[in-house]
Amino acid sequence: MSLWQRLLKSLQAMPPAASYAEHTTYRFRLNSLKSFVSLFLVGTVLSVALAACSGGGTANNSASETPAASATPVAASKDNVELTLVSFAVTKAAHEAIIPKFVEQWKKDHNQTVIFKQSYGGSGSQTRAVIDGLEADVVHLALAGDTSKIEKAGLIQPGWEKEVPNNGIVSKSVAALVTRPGNPKNIKTWEDLSKDGIKLITADPKTSGVARWNFLALWNSVIKTGGDDAKATEFVTKVYKNVPLLTKDAREATDAFFKQGQGDALINYENEIILAEQKGEKLTAIIPDVNISIDNPIAVVDKNVDKHGTREVAEGFVKYLYSPEAQQEFAKFGFRPADDTLTLSKEVADKFPKVKTLGTVADFGGWDGINKKFFADGAIFDQIQAKKK
Repeated sequence: MSLWQRLLKSLQAMPPAASYAEHTTYRFRLNSLKSFVSLFLVGTVLSVALAACSGGGTANNSASETPAASATPVAASKDNVELTLVSFAVTKAAHEAIIPKFVEQWKKDHNQTVIFKQSYGGSGSQTRAVIDGLEADVVHLALAGDTSKIEKAGLIQPGWEKEVPNNGIVSKSVAALVTRPGNPKNIKTWEDLSKDGIKLITADPKTSGVARWNFLALWNSVIKTGGDDAKATEFVTKVYKNVPLLTKDAREATDAFFKQGQGDALINYENEIILAEQKGEKLTAIIPDVNISIDNPIAVVDKNVDKHGTREVAEGFVKYLYSPEAQQEFAKFGFRPADDTLTLSKEVADKFPKVKTLGTVADFGGWDGINKKFFADGAIFDQIQAKKK
């Protein structure tokens, strides 16, 4: 029974000893101050209740109950809609090229202007920020394991990777080795990084998704050439002893190497190397024949888009990122296309060298298994770091 119905019923309730006529007299007699005050208070309560029923209630009576139905039409009816994209650091240049194209297309198709708020940083740090309250509508992260953490926090619905092509993977890369001009330390393979006298720059796997890929690339280089976990642990331990500092994310690692002149070698995304070359940097870089497929997922943050009323435009943006136009932009900025048809084109084939032996996350049991084995507190990475002290 609604509030106004309960109040109406209480008005109609009469003292048990009174007759119907007496009740009628009682209900409408206003010569008593007590009766007047009572009716005034009841009328006030009724007015508030009816106002709430007609939409005048507080923000608490909103998205959590019927999020998609109540929120989406609100955004759809506005001339401008704001969308928050949270992504990992090295995608910034690509997104800044893609977003204006999407905004133009959305305006043409929906007569609505999309205003983007963008946040870039280490994938691990971005993941924690979203879980802690950064209200992203869309997340483009360095690895599916980070997206899964947001899912486990209740912000993304299970099955997000099945709602878009390629299991949610929208951009790809591989690991690259960068050396000083002329490669004075003669670094050519992963194995060379473990030699005495070599200083390697890489990011911290605790804060950077790129750095987790770097770690896996090193580990994978042993496993894919016949080694076991013991040999892989020994090798990776030697390599990390040659790391003088762990930066927060891939962009900081790049800056430490190029701008600050630290280290003899840098592990980074292939796309970062391509982007640096496009900006005029002359680099000596190697794409090792044994490598890891670095797969970057995209996802709509369900709880936030339903709260903001931005589901339609968020899903439209994610869909657009898989379009040939957007995939070509990713390729321009050094990301290997997620679209298989583009990878077959001569332009893409000439830009990205083939890798003979390519490992995948699936080879290591998926991200849940990888995080537990390597990156959880007290796991292999922490054990390796402890040996450096």
